[in-house]
Amino acid sequence: QVQLVESGGGLVQTGGSLRLSCTTSGIIFSMNVMGWYRQAPGNQRELVAVFTRDGSTNYADSVKGRFTVSRDNAKNTVYLQMNSLKPDDTAVYYCRSWNPITRTIYWGQGTQVTVSS
Repeated sequence: QVQLVESGGGLVQTGGSLRLSCTTSGIIFSMNVMGWYRQAPGNQRELVAVFTRDGSTNYADSVKGRFTVSRDNAKNTVYLQMNSLKPDDTAVYYCRSWNPITRTIYWGQGTQVTVSS
């Protein structure tokens, strides 16, 4: 059974920081491209940060310089360090895994991040 479980969301003031974690099970973590997405009310889900197939990272322009994605293959976990948070960062944050060989995608259940002004 595949599980992606996000944690670390919460309420923070503008300028604050949060670290999200996504712990996976049931997938071969090292073979999966991992990424973070977010969805604000009334908006479509958008990419925040993702590892590419060659291991490099891509970020949405809106979070560059503030957010950092990392992964620990030994712990089957991907992280999103979010600094200098803004109210526009308020959203539900989702973890996604993609296996480029089987083309299988899994999503976590999401974790709410709320940034107060």
